[in-house]
Amino acid sequence: MKYRLLCTILLCTLWGYSYAQMMDTTAKPAVKHSPKWFESIQIRGYAQVRYNRLLETNPDLKCEQCDKSWGDNGGFFIRRMRLIFFGQIHKQVYFYVQPDLASSASTTGLHFAQLRDAYFDVGIDRENEFRFRIGQSKVPFGFENMQSSQNRLPLDRADALNSAVSNERDLGVFFYWAPKKQRELFSSLVKDGLKGSGDYGVFGFGAYNGQTANKPELNDQLHLAARVSYPFKIKGQIIEPSIQAYSGKFVIPSDQLSNGVKRNKDLSYLDQRIAGTLVLYSKPIGILAEYNFGKGPEFNKETDSIEVRSLQGGFVTLNYMFKSKAQLIIPFLRYQYYDGGKKHEKDARSYEVNDLEFGVEWQPVKNFELVAMYTISRRRFEDFSLQDNFQKGNLLRLQAQVNF
Repeated sequence: MKYRLLCTILLCTLWGYSYAQMMDTTAKPAVKHSPKWFESIQIRGYAQVRYNRLLETNPDLKCEQCDKSWGDNGGFFIRRMRLIFFGQIHKQVYFYVQPDLASSASTTGLHFAQLRDAYFDVGIDRENEFRFRIGQSKVPFGFENMQSSQNRLPLDRADALNSAVSNERDLGVFFYWAPKKQRELFSSLVKDGLKGSGDYGVFGFGAYNGQTANKPELNDQLHLAARVSYPFKIKGQIIEPSIQAYSGKFVIPSDQLSNGVKRNKDLSYLDQRIAGTLVLYSKPIGILAEYNFGKGPEFNKETDSIEVRSLQGGFVTLNYMFKSKAQLIIPFLRYQYYDGGKKHEKDARSYEVNDLEFGVEWQPVKNFELVAMYTISRRRFEDFSLQDNFQKGNLLRLQAQVNF
């Protein structure tokens, strides 16, 4: 009897202890796992392979700004091979690093690795509506300049605005502001395949070296840039007007000068522009129009010298987006005009450009694109060693792109 009573007491005690443990376990809230910073890192990228020699009528027609496979001795060409590392490593700290593994240092050397972007954003409020961008990043001047080459329809950026900032980037500090609603809209324009430019705020302002990406500062005088933009919806369409400007002094590197060309003693020249932009996103009709004017260094063949001269030019791109299940077909047409110098090229080469381009982008799946573009070009480009140079011609260009 005593044995049974002892066993009963022991079993009741063990059951009570087990029940208490179970209740204690279920009562405790689950401990939230705080992810490590490196768990927030993501990787994506894209690659572009081109061939520019089909139906070519003039092998002397070249475009240094476009790619180095135009004209004589051009062949298959890897235009870009980008890997992008990015992540929100803290609620108010975002980082972005993008190398290009197919940069072309010269016509004789291809596929060099070169840094494109290396910056971090620091938010100063809970929603990150106000933030600073620090490092090498795109300068907020021109929608097409800020738009990723992964999303652009024409194969190259237009001369008029891209001549303002070679490689679109520089080293500096920029302040951006955009309400949360607008930031979500900027993000959706890219995610939904509407060829957006990314989130550069509705207001941006900053200071940067002014010698362009991967180049050292040469005059201890920073460039200043500002941009105002505001996308809005009207009956299902999204429209984004903007205005932007920059000012500074650009120093022409000594290795970009011909022997005998006349120039300023300090090689420093006024460099300032203002531009307007209007975007109608493709739903299904799309329009992108930009125009800029200003002053900058330009070779003058009448005096054999580099001088500060007026410049102007712009472009308009029209497109129509056809959707068929998972496929996209986007025919497009662009006309561009530019009259001015290109400070990044030899002797601040003088240009007059009149190009008409039409083509089609086909996306059979989200991860693969084919573009065919026919170019009708008339270009005058002159420097001290190459004067009275006017070229015109046509060519069919092809590009295959993979997105991952």
